[in-house]
Amino acid sequence: MKQILSIAAALMLAACGKADAPAAAPAVPNEATVRVIAGGEIIGLTTAAGAHSWRALPFAAPPVGDLRWRAPRAPQGWQGRRDATAFSARCAQMSNGLNASEGLEPGLFIGAEDCLTLDIYAPPDARTSAQGKKLPVMVWIHGGSNVWGRSSSYDGSKLALKENVIIVPVQYRLGPFGWFANAAMRDSAETPEDAAANFALLDLMASLRWVRENIEAFGGDPANITIFGESAGGHNVVGLLASPLAEGLFDRAIIQSGSFDSVPLAEAEFSGAPQSNPSAVVAARLGATDAAGLRGVSTEALLGAYSENGRGRLALPAMIEDGVTLPSYPLRDAFGVAGAFHAVPIITGTNRDEMKFFHIANPTLTKKILGVFLAPRDKDFYNAVSEYLSRIWGIRSVDQPAALMAAAGHEDVYAYRFDWDEGGRLLFTDTSQLLGASHAMEIPFVFNRFILFGKLDKILFNKKTVETREELAIRMGAYWAAFARDGAPGNGPGLAQWPRWSTDGGSVMRFDSTNDGGVGVMQGVATFDALTADIKADLRLSPDERCKIVEAVRFWLDGLATAIGEDVGCAASPS
Repeated sequence: MKQILSIAAALMLAACGKADAPAAAPAVPNEATVRVIAGGEIIGLTTAAGAHSWRALPFAAPPVGDLRWRAPRAPQGWQGRRDATAFSARCAQMSNGLNASEGLEPGLFIGAEDCLTLDIYAPPDARTSAQGKKLPVMVWIHGGSNVWGRSSSYDGSKLALKENVIIVPVQYRLGPFGWFANAAMRDSAETPEDAAANFALLDLMASLRWVRENIEAFGGDPANITIFGESAGGHNVVGLLASPLAEGLFDRAIIQSGSFDSVPLAEAEFSGAPQSNPSAVVAARLGATDAAGLRGVSTEALLGAYSENGRGRLALPAMIEDGVTLPSYPLRDAFGVAGAFHAVPIITGTNRDEMKFFHIANPTLTKKILGVFLAPRDKDFYNAVSEYLSRIWGIRSVDQPAALMAAAGHEDVYAYRFDWDEGGRLLFTDTSQLLGASHAMEIPFVFNRFILFGKLDKILFNKKTVETREELAIRMGAYWAAFARDGAPGNGPGLAQWPRWSTDGGSVMRFDSTNDGGVGVMQGVATFDALTADIKADLRLSPDERCKIVEAVRFWLDGLATAIGEDVGCAASPS
């Protein structure tokens, strides 16, 4: 994960330079979008795709000043009509290469702490369609390693219109503003929730309460809410599933390339690696150790204290076992205990080539041709190391947690793998090879909106694949929406049945274009034993390359790397 910002910059280079900032069309309020909600009257707009949309609706008071590192408080209402046609400021973060399309250089402090808002996308007839039935609601939690991203990047218009659902992208506190374990904050708590460390989870819960209270005004069903998120957003979905405070706030959950990992409170506060946010160390660095002093530190100074390796690299937060928002034991373990997680219908899945997203900028794996175009140094090794690390991600995010939930008596779990790898090529840069079905690649298909990597998208999503891409996007959106409607993802017109995951045979829905087999069910339960055997027998690899893969595994999971290394004949690296 640490390489994500460098990777983003490399993707821009592969796209032959910085993308121009897109010209924003003027927002025109539409009287047909006037609604009255708890805070007052609002007016939205009609998007280019034809959906009704409302932007920057506050679901909590600004978490600034004395409210920094406290549970979110209720937002204030307003007098008169509120214009909801402009997006909110993103939550405070540092820019990276993916901000190039906005004309921003990497390493800048951008956004604001006053950012707790959500956007809504709905069919124009949402309040009168389907014989008066209220529409399913899908609350989207964006990714970005929990240090980067914004709700406005996810236009839910097409998914809302095609599937007759309400899409709600939300924002939440990022980086040290969202994850901060500190005794001074616990001692100054005014409510039990103020003593938390995962403030971003509390933000997401506040957004869900707002949706329950207000979504009916937009045609949505407050009794039918699905949370879905990708990468860090998927990790946050997992956190909500395990949080006792989130009871009754949602009815279904989709985890896209998520994680079930967490760190102990003491590690997060005192002894953790930078990505674990050892807040006591940072507080000392800032010269502010009491609550008032820490809350008085500027946004920029706090972000700077958490940056690593210079500007543009922000230490990544971890989910913290704080005993408030989450149990005081490992997050993963909660899913093996009945009653320790919310037993709602769940989809969890990963992408076949997850790790290619993180490997593309690794100079030991790729090279630049003519100073710009990226290509693998050794295709076989590049594919092998990406494959095995991606399979580990799948085991830890799909097979293992699904097995834990089954053992706890929860069988309403569905699994998928995303395999689309038909990206285009420009001279020496072949995105089907470099990225394949990489991390985040499924997002454009879920939203049927092929915007992902800025200018690189012109290469990645070229004209040759428009028809098959559109077909797959429609299928994926239909499955996601069917799940949101009643918890059964295969219950829709023209959809093949999607069996529940089982310890007997696995049952994983594979999503790919018709060029590569289309959509269908794969059987089999992935295990670390099978993965180790495959590494050992892989004819693409020399003994030295097998050991290099073991060391790549060690970066993520030391214990697993040691076990694999012993089996394939690699001595453990000196500690």
